[in-house]
Amino acid sequence: MPKMTTQTQARPLFAAKLTPHRSMGRKGARAVIVLVAILATIPGIVFFSMGAWPIVGFMGLDVALIWWAMSASQRDGKRYEEVTLWPDQLELKQVDGAGKETLTRFNPYFVKLVIDRDYNERTVALHLRTRDRDMVLGSFLDQDEKASFAKAFGTALKRARV
Repeated sequence: MPKMTTQTQARPLFAAKLTPHRSMGRKGARAVIVLVAILATIPGIVFFSMGAWPIVGFMGLDVALIWWAMSASQRDGKRYEEVTLWPDQLELKQVDGAGKETLTRFNPYFVKLVIDRDYNERTVALHLRTRDRDMVLGSFLDQDEKASFAKAFGTALKRARV
């Protein structure tokens, strides 16, 4: 006899994936590193021919540090946050650049969206706050993206409480 299963695919009230903006991809970063290496080689040859060979090592160190910084930026660009609001719970999944996931669940009736603003009334930070927790939300977003997300998410959170 065939095994029967019943699955219900409920749609969330709100779902968003927040990702940081990166203006340069891997190919662009590689091109910058190659260009920096070439530009460091030219004066390196001049200094080496003048007998100031230790300078070449420092120029190589500069190229290595720029490569490290761009690699860290690319790795940080892989982080994201997924916010999913169901009628009975709110899920916040945070994934860092290394792929480590953290899933936090809230009851939508007891969570509050707190919006921090500066003196010009621009959105600076978003927090999900309960009685015993305070989690920063979308720290990598710019001010306009935070404001837009806060408006949409705040409306959905109010709707979930009704």
